[in-house]
Amino acid sequence: MKTIKGPAIFLAQFAGDEAPFNSLDSIAAWAAGLGYKGVQIPSWDARLFDLKRAAESKGYCEEVKGTLARHGLEITELSTHLQGQLVAVHPAYDEGFDGFAAPEVRGNPARRQQWAVQQMLYAAKASENLGLTAHATFSGALAWPYLYSWPPRPAGLIESAFDELAKRWRPILDAFDASGVDVCYEIHPGEDLHDGVTYEMFLDRVNQHKRACLLYDPSHFVLQQLDYLEYIDIFHDRIKIFHVKDAEFNPTGRQGVYGGFQSWVNRAGRFRSLGDGQVNFPAIFSKMAAYDFPGWAVLEWECCLKHPEDGAREGATFIADHIIRVADRAFDDFAASGVDQAKNKKILGLG
Repeated sequence: MKTIKGPAIFLAQFAGDEAPFNSLDSIAAWAAGLGYKGVQIPSWDARLFDLKRAAESKGYCEEVKGTLARHGLEITELSTHLQGQLVAVHPAYDEGFDGFAAPEVRGNPARRQQWAVQQMLYAAKASENLGLTAHATFSGALAWPYLYSWPPRPAGLIESAFDELAKRWRPILDAFDASGVDVCYEIHPGEDLHDGVTYEMFLDRVNQHKRACLLYDPSHFVLQQLDYLEYIDIFHDRIKIFHVKDAEFNPTGRQGVYGGFQSWVNRAGRFRSLGDGQVNFPAIFSKMAAYDFPGWAVLEWECCLKHPEDGAREGATFIADHIIRVADRAFDDFAASGVDQAKNKKILGLG
């Protein structure tokens, strides 16, 4: 069995214009000081990382790894959540997602989509140059506005949306395969891949592509009331990235899963800092250990109440305390009597 690596931290929610969050060197020192051993890097944040340069220069990648190594850190994965979102955007969300793209392609959905695909291709090569084996992203969405079946959907609408989504992602998956890197979709509301069934619909359309893998984040499953433990049992062989994020769901007589258009503080379902929500992390870490999860336990901090720096500080200890150092021998080895086939046959009455 494997012991999960960690703790690590996703830097997206912490990067900023003020020190120590405005450069890779200074944010690495901050993370290491809290006890983290790895960082997941948002590839779109130029304050921390240059994705195109990483795709084109192994020397730059060595510089990045060297900067982190000086603080005792490793890169766990790169993330293209924002760019992956733009691989497929329904027109209803054009304005909302335009800000994720480079300024020169905003307002032009076709050019924006081409830019997003190129970003993904850069990410495949950059991950290879950095020696990484998994990559975090979103699938994007064409069918999401039609999630609820009212008004009744035209026949074949969802099937057409997933056919197109697979068509757009197949060459990207092939590029990642050529680089030896798994594409790990974060199963997330707002994406067409938002639960196990929709992931399977996508897998069928990309012919069970071996690089079409999963980023596991139980918080999103709490908010949609999906069994996040059985999900591991079903999809453990595809889970390559693990976001450790907490959440709670407290329905009332006035609201439930949909939240009634309320702010995060006032929703029935809310993201929380680690230990403040309802996620059963001992059970999750036990399943990850049992299934030989090969990667890192990465904090993704999102909380509607707690300050991010407090969440980061507490999160490092929380993850470290939950990582199971797996046994190197069976607990009852002391009572083992060795293999004696003649004795076994005698016990079974076969002598």
